Parts: sequence; structure tokens; C-alpha cells
Amino acid sequence: MGAKTALLAYADGDVASSLREAGEPEGAGTAALVAQVFPGWGMELTEGDVLGEATYPPEGLTYAASFPGVDLVCDRRLMFDRPSELPTHLLEAAAGRRVILHAMHSVSDWLAFAVWEEGCLRRSLSLSPDGGIVENIGDPFPFEMPYWAGDRPVESHLGWGEEPYALPFHPLDLGNEALRALFGFLLEGRPLPEDVDSDEVPLLGFALTDPDAPRRAQERAAREAAARRMQRRSLRLGPDGSWREAVGG
Repeated sequence: MGAKTALLAYADGDVASSLREAGEPEGAGTAALVAQVFPGWGMELTEGDVLGEATYPPEGLTYAASFPGVDLVCDRRLMFDRPSELPTHLLEAAAGRRVILHAMHSVSDWLAFAVWEEGCLRRSLSLSPDGGIVENIGDPFPFEMPYWAGDRPVESHLGWGEEPYALPFHPLDLGNEALRALFGFLLEGRPLPEDVDSDEVPLLGFALTDPDAPRRAQERAAREAAARRMQRRSLRLGPDGSWREAVGG
């Protein structure tokens, strides 16, 4: 499995229905959306991509689209171990719409997703085989039930000394099912006729500049300079038995 996502959506209704009729993203609305999600950041339009290839952008890039009925933002900075702690400004940007967060990473078998309705958290789940269940808030959605019931176990061929999988199901299996249920498309597996073709949904690309980057660079340089000064210090034992910095280093 190689599926990775870092996806945030604001939806008026059913996301899949909106994506099927998406067309081209609205430029000014998409730029305004990115500015809401990353307030104060510098923003430069760059090459876009399709949704099926854009759910986990390269470092420093953001893919986004504003369509009638749904806004989408894909960015690695939207991956949270505890989705319930989504920053307040991201929830406020919803303006009463449904908020859906979906994040998963195939290297660690980690999955997190959450849904807010009218500003209230309805469901949040975050889990991985190494970290266990980090967050499990609200009633499971119907698409989750077979997994929690043990009907979707991880197929294993245990050898000598190996242990069974740490969870009753594979997080990426549930993650793909969550994508289908919440967004209407899959990244892996056999699509159904009614699934959204994510390779036909275009997103715009943006290169963002962190406004705090210069300040952090200055602070890092100051720390490194202080560390170098400390390394050059020479201490000498004084006549009273205490250690003192030697004059002239």
C-alpha cells in the first residue's frame, strides 16, 4: 500500500456529488481559501495537479480548489495525531459548513479522520499499529462497523517469532473506505461505477512562504552562535577553589 493523504474539506452537502460536477476550480475563491487556511503566509501560484495525485503534496506545496458546494485543501501541515485539536481558525473558516479531515500515511500504517457538523465534532479517529488508538471520539460511522466487528482482519502469514498485527484491521483499508464514504473516491482498490474519478478533478497549486521563517532562522543562528561560544570557553580553578572563566579564553 502506498496511499497517503493530508486532505481538508469544507462542504455544503454531499462531497461526492459536488466533485462529480466540479469543472475547473475558481481561481480567486481558491486563493482566498488558501489564505484562510494559512493566514499571513506568502502565496505564489504554481503548477497544479489532479486530486488523485495531489492528496499528499510535496513539502512546501499546497493543492487546493474551490468548487460549488465544496472546498478542498491538500497540505502536509494538515496532518494531526489528534484531529479533535484542529486549530480554531480552520473550524471558523467553515462558516457553518461540514468540515472533513482525512490523513493517512502508508509508511507507518497511520490513519486519522474527523468530521465536524455545524461546528461540533461528530467523529474523530486516529490509530496506527505502533501507536495504538490515539483518539476515538464519537460513534463510528456505518462504513466503519465491519472493521470494528472483526470482519476485515489483516491477512497474515506468521513465521517463527512473528506476532499478529497489532490492530483488528489495517488502518489503510479503513482509510480508503473512509475516503469513499466521505469524499466519494478511492486511492487504492477497485473503484465502483458510482465512484468519483479523482483523476478528473483538477486542483490549483500554491507555493507558500512561512511568515515566521526569518525569525526562526535568526533564533536558530543565535542558538548556534551561543553554543559555539560555550564550546570555546576555558575554565580555570581559582584560589578559593571555584571555577572561573579564564581571561582571553
